[in-house]
Amino acid sequence: MLKGIDPLLTPELLKVLAEMGHGDEIVLADANFTAATLAKGKPLLHLSGAGMARTVEAIISLLPLDQDVAEPVAYMQVSHQPEGWRSALQRHVIHQLVEQGHVQAQQVEAIERFAFYERVKQAYAIVLTGELQPYGNFILKKGVICEPLAG
Repeated sequence: MLKGIDPLLTPELLKVLAEMGHGDEIVLADANFTAATLAKGKPLLHLSGAGMARTVEAIISLLPLDQDVAEPVAYMQVSHQPEGWRSALQRHVIHQLVEQGHVQAQQVEAIERFAFYERVKQAYAIVLTGELQPYGNFILKKGVICEPLAG
């Protein structure tokens, strides 16, 4: 146990977050996600007892989001729903990120299910949660922690 670090963050997950570089992406997946198949060649971490909102809260406490891209947050679009439709979980997580000042609402991208799977193949790591709501999958793009540039 360490001071100031969310206890949900395991030593393995802390290592992965520290290893990620600027622009690397981490997938936060629901319990039904095809994580083992898509994680070939990348870290697959398990947070089986945690829901998605709690997982995002813990990870975002340490992970800066990339401010140099238009949409540093993505989520899996729910199939067979009109464009722009979001589940209660998706609305909650996005609201949480916006409310805490991590992103603006327009910096969150909906990605069609199979396109989401393709993007996951390029991610640095996958965190498989215990979230039971379908389509409860998110991608976060890591930014930088830096001092201002001297001119």
